[in-house]
Amino acid sequence: MKPLLDVQGLSIGFGNAPPVVQDANFSVNPGETLALVGESGSGKTLTCRSVLRILPDAAQLRSGKISFGLNKPVDLLSLPERSMRDIRGDRISMVFQEPMRSLSPLHRIGDQVTEVLHLHRGMSKSESKKAVIKTFEKVGFNDPERAFRAYPFELSGGMQQRAMIAMAMVAKPDLLIADEPTTALDVTTQAQVLGLIKDLQKETGMAVILVTHDLGVVANMAEHVVVMRKGRIMESGPAPVVLGAPAHGYTQKLFAAAPMIPDVAEPAAPLDYSDLILDLKSVSKTYTVRAGGWKAAKKVHACIDVNLALPRGKTLAVVGESGSGKTTCARIALGAETPDEGGQVNFRPDASAEPMPVHAMSRAQRIAFQRKAQMVFQDPYSSLSPRMRVQEALTEPMEIHGIGNRTDRRDKAAEMLRWVGLNPDMLKRYPHAFSGGQRQRLSIARALTLDPSLLVCDEPTSALDVSVQEQILSLLEEIRDQMGLSYLFISHDLAVVARIADEVAVMRQGVVVEQAPPDTLFYNPQHPYTQALIAAQPEPDVNRPIDLNLVSQGAGSSESWAEMYRFDQGSAPSLIEIEPGHKVRCHV
Repeated sequence: MKPLLDVQGLSIGFGNAPPVVQDANFSVNPGETLALVGESGSGKTLTCRSVLRILPDAAQLRSGKISFGLNKPVDLLSLPERSMRDIRGDRISMVFQEPMRSLSPLHRIGDQVTEVLHLHRGMSKSESKKAVIKTFEKVGFNDPERAFRAYPFELSGGMQQRAMIAMAMVAKPDLLIADEPTTALDVTTQAQVLGLIKDLQKETGMAVILVTHDLGVVANMAEHVVVMRKGRIMESGPAPVVLGAPAHGYTQKLFAAAPMIPDVAEPAAPLDYSDLILDLKSVSKTYTVRAGGWKAAKKVHACIDVNLALPRGKTLAVVGESGSGKTTCARIALGAETPDEGGQVNFRPDASAEPMPVHAMSRAQRIAFQRKAQMVFQDPYSSLSPRMRVQEALTEPMEIHGIGNRTDRRDKAAEMLRWVGLNPDMLKRYPHAFSGGQRQRLSIARALTLDPSLLVCDEPTSALDVSVQEQILSLLEEIRDQMGLSYLFISHDLAVVARIADEVAVMRQGVVVEQAPPDTLFYNPQHPYTQALIAAQPEPDVNRPIDLNLVSQGAGSSESWAEMYRFDQGSAPSLIEIEPGHKVRCHV
């Protein structure tokens, strides 16, 4: 078969340095999926950006040819810019990894997505809106009309990524380049989006270049695999061959680092709740959202009657899809949001202290609490100021709390860098000089400078490739054990949670639907949504594809669940203990 895209001898460099992509060769046929696999910094994204000629200004295309098309192939590297504009977004679309940087904060989501249809299809406003709303439904928006009217800052990171995927797919391109398209998505939405891409391929014959570090996604999507490291192709071939018997040591290393849900032989013993560092009781949060025009404002229930208890020195993981209320609970736990009337959050700095009501503290208590409870954010790129050197970023919390003199603070910052596996010589650098994994280490170091007893980790590994993710999880475990920390760990990935958590609370539509230690949860998952989360976890095995039917049932409307589990936000059943330490929200 004649390839739709053929890349030969591609080399890309910067200045006088050695090439960052060297002699890359691969091709993709119509209707096929080619996976580009490798760690952050391996050259995957630069290779894909060269196809659309959207490389950084300083980048040099030193050699190579990129042919596109079946009947009359054109060399994309020598095509006039005007002709290239006709191809971008129409015949070749790209989904970028970071939606916050790709969406305009000044325009509504719907206007940004319909722009593709205005420019390349000449559709009217009403026609383009119908097409976009239909695509929004396919990528998993519960309320497509609301998403159409929303600005990017009104959507969660996962929902923004869904909008980016809809923007790339709405014009039904010949080639879709997807750069880590599901990294920010929960596993159920990821499974649905991957299924959507497959359906669109069958419908239109679209080819896909999938840039990813997740071998489970590769196993479910790709016919061919290209493994890259430091700009070079280490291994390539049909997916069953590369995944079934990886020949190169680097590919084997990627397999070893991939998180997986473990096989469990028996349930775990319940936790001891005699010494709680954090206790959330009857926590609900309701927001009033503008509806636009003359419509009445709408109430959105972010979380409903949440009860969570974190034993000292343990890790409580809160798992669920984007928009399920996980981060809202974390913000309430830290006092950044106020719960609805009747909700309580109590914090005990040490076992002998009296519980402190987080939302009824004096100024002195609030300052003491902020020293003891810190947060590690999801995005390592935006959680550090680009204008502050590492030393300033790490010493700033100590300056605010009046801890030590200048020398003491610098010594503490250097010590924290050693704790997270970085060199103190890096204190004078700016954040842009670090990789994503290193920045996340810096974020952890900054949170540790005040010697906290509680860390709230909001998706701390979701933006990282698997090998770096493994390093960060090992680091968090080591720090927890050495410093006696307690973690409230927010995630959408049960495989990550299986590694680090002592207790797991599964959230859906603002309520906890199931709660148990991870071994119990994986041994005997009861709720349809928990079963969907487990089924949606991709495994690096071409013979074990994701069961999309099970995912769609559990992750879909509660009307598709068995009668005993059904609920709406107005009438949810109680959370009932069905066995020691195992609670499920169901009708008895």
